[in-house]
Amino acid sequence: MVGPCRPLFVLFGSSIVQFSFGNEGWGAILAHTYARKADIILRGYAGWNSRRALEVLTKVFPQDSVVQPSLVIVYFGGNDSIEPHPSGLGPHVPLPEYVDNMKKIAMHLQVLETFSPKTSSGTLVVEEFSGSVEMQRTFDGGIPKDLCFLDTQGLSEKTCVIFLSTPPVNEEQLHKTLGITGRTNEGSRVYSEACVKLCKEVGIKCVDLWTAIQQRHDWMTTCFTDGIHFSSEGSKLVAKEILKAMEEADWEPCLCSTSLPIEFGEDSVFDLLHMRLLVYPDLGQGYPFFT
Repeated sequence: MVGPCRPLFVLFGSSIVQFSFGNEGWGAILAHTYARKADIILRGYAGWNSRRALEVLTKVFPQDSVVQPSLVIVYFGGNDSIEPHPSGLGPHVPLPEYVDNMKKIAMHLQVLETFSPKTSSGTLVVEEFSGSVEMQRTFDGGIPKDLCFLDTQGLSEKTCVIFLSTPPVNEEQLHKTLGITGRTNEGSRVYSEACVKLCKEVGIKCVDLWTAIQQRHDWMTTCFTDGIHFSSEGSKLVAKEILKAMEEADWEPCLCSTSLPIEFGEDSVFDLLHMRLLVYPDLGQGYPFFT
């Protein structure tokens, strides 16, 4: 561990996260944007789906850790959306289970107000969300035991979360480069919309990648290296949407790069002298250590 302690931003997801520091990736863009302001930590696992993510969630994000992340950016869904294999094996996760898995991930990471009580004429109405299906139950005389908690624990009250929805895929490019079938843009749309809807229900930020990427007219030829993984142009778009979501969020404290202090940003006579030597190099004669 090194100091000083900065805000921690954790990127948690499948290959789109694992590869985000290469090829001018969106993770590298975030690290550059937050240089001397926040530490970007990578927890990417190529080939994983939401089911596997849930299995290791408490190991990656232990709730008893002394230091908790300020922000967690989560992406799962592309592998979940792959069409099921006849054998029953493979990364496919049925849509209802995917929604439930992502909800559990959200509940573990961020303090949520999934269940919001409302009182009217002595009757308590509790809105309950189960997967993507909204139900309403009315109770008299208090909240039942299974709903006695209105806020989930989360990692900390200051931990914020952004979900990235399933991006589109270029099916033709995917077939040519990787020979992969069973992964469709329509399937990506279904899982993306489910993720966006869930985020609205539980009150966390979501970047709708499926929609955002396809707003670019040449997305099919510029945004991917193989039909599913982002090129540098695709990563620029992803980073732009993430930074936009952070600017729009009403988090306290604000996590925008312009709002975070620069580490060791105070003035120094050495820094000023160095800048003068860059402008007037003749002043540096006899002082070769100034480079």
